[in-house]
Amino acid sequence: MSIDRDRVLDVLDRAHGGPVYKERDFNLKVNPEALNKQIEKYGLANTCDRDNPINTDDDLADRYYRAGLEAAAEIGLLCRDTHRAIRFSEQELEEALELAPQEFWLGEGDQRVCYKHRDPEDPILPVWTVPLSIAVSEDVFVPLVEGLARIPEVDALEGPSLETVWGRPLRSGSPYELLAGRYQADLMREGIRRAGRVGMPMDAVGSSTTHYGVLGGYGVPGGYRPKHDLVLILSIADFWTSYESLFKLAHTSLCGGEHISASSWVMLGGYPGGPEGTAIACVAYTLLMVAAFQGSRTGVPPFDIRYMGNCGRRAQWALGVSNQAVSRNTRIVVHSINNQVAGPNSKMLLYETLVGMTNMAVSGVSNVVGTRSAGGRRTDHLSPLEHKFGGEVFKAAAGLTRAQGNEIVELFIPKYEEQLKEQPDGQSFQECYDVERLEPIPEWQRKYDEVKEEAIQAGLPLK
Repeated sequence: MSIDRDRVLDVLDRAHGGPVYKERDFNLKVNPEALNKQIEKYGLANTCDRDNPINTDDDLADRYYRAGLEAAAEIGLLCRDTHRAIRFSEQELEEALELAPQEFWLGEGDQRVCYKHRDPEDPILPVWTVPLSIAVSEDVFVPLVEGLARIPEVDALEGPSLETVWGRPLRSGSPYELLAGRYQADLMREGIRRAGRVGMPMDAVGSSTTHYGVLGGYGVPGGYRPKHDLVLILSIADFWTSYESLFKLAHTSLCGGEHISASSWVMLGGYPGGPEGTAIACVAYTLLMVAAFQGSRTGVPPFDIRYMGNCGRRAQWALGVSNQAVSRNTRIVVHSINNQVAGPNSKMLLYETLVGMTNMAVSGVSNVVGTRSAGGRRTDHLSPLEHKFGGEVFKAAAGLTRAQGNEIVELFIPKYEEQLKEQPDGQSFQECYDVERLEPIPEWQRKYDEVKEEAIQAGLPLK
């Protein structure tokens, strides 16, 4: 089913007819007051359990869902360009959830992939999309995509992203960005062809921070395919949206597109406060993104602003309980992200990946895009090997109980948590890989082998 034009128009009407707010009032009053009210109403204060990063209490997850639903109706999404809140009633939010697909297919031929709703502890294998849109040099873009697409556990591709186009800086909001939309599609498809996986689904458009990349690359001849690829709509901040996202929504509809990935993030330690308010906000924001952007794949993970990741205890707890809240109480395809901060050729990156992917697998997440190698802060700092490990863990953990998952992650968080604020950058793709042969250097391979064996000994059924 294509994106519903009437629903697009309805959202545009709300963006121009909703209540007006000053940014400061929305951020400092509307948002935190609504979340604090729900914390009190549902008895959620101090429910974060740092000693057990994966929640195992179904009633608690359900209370977070109810709190999130009510908070979503009260907060809405503030459109930056109109300063008006796009609001939906609880009934409208529930109706939007009913319209969202429980499963859908992307890709072509033997590379078609089924994205399907998963419950907590569900043995259904989740979908692994790689990598997050980390910037890489233009000359290694295709080899890196080829290396990623060669990994059997990888189902779909989002990034990486380009820093330059034909040698020119990719300037945000400029015509360069429009050109980058189609250019990235060409480069991605070449990498996929070299890997022998023609037809693999892709997310559009990793290199573009604004709507211009989607306008230039999605639905144009030779670009991203409306029937087979996802359009990425990422909101700009907690409970915010913009014309940029609405342009992407409208363009997807005009092109006959069928599937949108609607997501964002919530800052733990920001306006929502601690892990309890953050978890409610993650649920509420997820529901709003389904209603506003007709998300086929939807989810909002937390970032801890102290280290700009989510592999610490508080963020992992908020990540797990919010995903469980949505996966237990809806039938949508839940999307999430593991935000690592360590770089390639470090055991810390593998430990962070092991913890986050196990948590999301047992908490009912259907699809993860990763990894955020080196926190996305360094150019060329990603490699295929950590993405292979992430896919192996994500799929091996499917079917474990949350209690089993919790026991595993409790063993590995202490191995890196003291380094979260002073994380190792690791090495670039060119440093930790033989770029011609697309093989990791012996040191990186050895670290992978050692951590994988540790994971097996801890009870993760890796092959």
